[in-house]
Amino acid sequence: MALPDPAVRTRWRRLRIRSLSPRDLLAVGLPALLLLAVAFWFASRFIQPAPPDSLVMATGSIEGAYHQYAQRYREILARKGFDLQLRPSSGSAENLVLLDSETERVDVAFVQGGLGDPVRSPALLSLGGLYREPLWVFHRLPRDIARLTDLRGLRVAIGPEGSGTRALALQLLVANGLGPGQARLSSLTGAAAVDALRDGRVDAVLMIAAPEAGYLATLLRDPAVRLMSFAQADAYTRRFLFLSKVVLPRGAIDLVRDRPREDVVLVAPTAQLVARDDLHPTLQTLLLQAAAEVHAGAGLFQSAGEFPSGRPQDFPLSREAERFHRGGLPFLQQIMPLWLAILIERLWVMVLPLVAVAIPLTRIVPPLYNWRIRRRILNLYGELRMLEYEMRSSFDPSRALEYEQRIDALEVAAHTRPIPLGFTDQVYLLRQHINLARETLRQMQAGTPAGSGSQLPAEPPH
Repeated sequence: MALPDPAVRTRWRRLRIRSLSPRDLLAVGLPALLLLAVAFWFASRFIQPAPPDSLVMATGSIEGAYHQYAQRYREILARKGFDLQLRPSSGSAENLVLLDSETERVDVAFVQGGLGDPVRSPALLSLGGLYREPLWVFHRLPRDIARLTDLRGLRVAIGPEGSGTRALALQLLVANGLGPGQARLSSLTGAAAVDALRDGRVDAVLMIAAPEAGYLATLLRDPAVRLMSFAQADAYTRRFLFLSKVVLPRGAIDLVRDRPREDVVLVAPTAQLVARDDLHPTLQTLLLQAAAEVHAGAGLFQSAGEFPSGRPQDFPLSREAERFHRGGLPFLQQIMPLWLAILIERLWVMVLPLVAVAIPLTRIVPPLYNWRIRRRILNLYGELRMLEYEMRSSFDPSRALEYEQRIDALEVAAHTRPIPLGFTDQVYLLRQHINLARETLRQMQAGTPAGSGSQLPAEPPH
């Protein structure tokens, strides 16, 4: 058997390469790619960037509980590869100012409950309550007092400007009719206020502090200093909804010396963790993990597992906080390292919409491509059927040459029209039908009745 001519073999290889139609692929594939690009763009609007490896927390005075807790938070985040930078401040009020500031780079802060205003600070969100921090009222009066009105005319330390203690103290003093001039107010706080009270430089000290604060134990053990029990605690909690009524049990500070010697009723706001609404969700979750590790235990004013709490405080809870308080850590972070969970969560946001679009496209694009190719063949069949109809219904011998030219044009089109190799069988079948039409024309020219020979099928092949 003789080998084909090399030029023929080259042309045949080129034909095999054209097993698909680039033009039809472009016509069908370009809209599909555009749709995938739109899905990709849409998904990218929801994907979070990788979390930064550092954030800044506003705490409070260095000797206060906020700063001590923040140091524990920093240790926990450091174990996970994140750097928590601490920004000391005068207290909760200044912390809110720092969070609201566009020039200060503060991401999260401890804030005393009752100080925030979501209308004035719409860009702030709460990550939850952390613990109750009572308002302690110590005094050197020779008798026990049970109402803040008994402080009229006395020297009272209520903390510096910007502190949560001063803000709450002023609210409660004004509510008791002790406005400006009704008491001599001092800005001392912490250990300095304790020393001033013990030295007699002030008559009373109002401070908000966790029971673990060292200077509280000093005052509670000093026989010359008394702790006020709030006789109107229930009235305060009704009027100031951010306050809770708590009881310091008898002997809770010192069982041996029986300190305090009777139950003491206090009112307490709840310390909360407040963050900017643009704080990365992963960092929010890490902070909540740290809060659970630090504050979940039992204490004088809380039961085990009561905190951190998802109960709304001054600001609405963030979505990450709601999810955490409802169900704990995200599933992926429970079963794999943090970096891998973050990577998968980010990729999943991108992959899901792409898959949702790609799967239907795999079912739509191939049939659409096949339809475009078959349509070319069907168009030739349509012309062939029209020609046959003309010849059979009103054959005119004078138009025989025209019929022959139209048949030749269809045959040339069948040869030259670009059809991928996958549809070659339909092209060859079309050519057979064209030859049948040519044979029908010859029979009609010879006077043989039309239809006595082979004829076209009623419908072209599908």
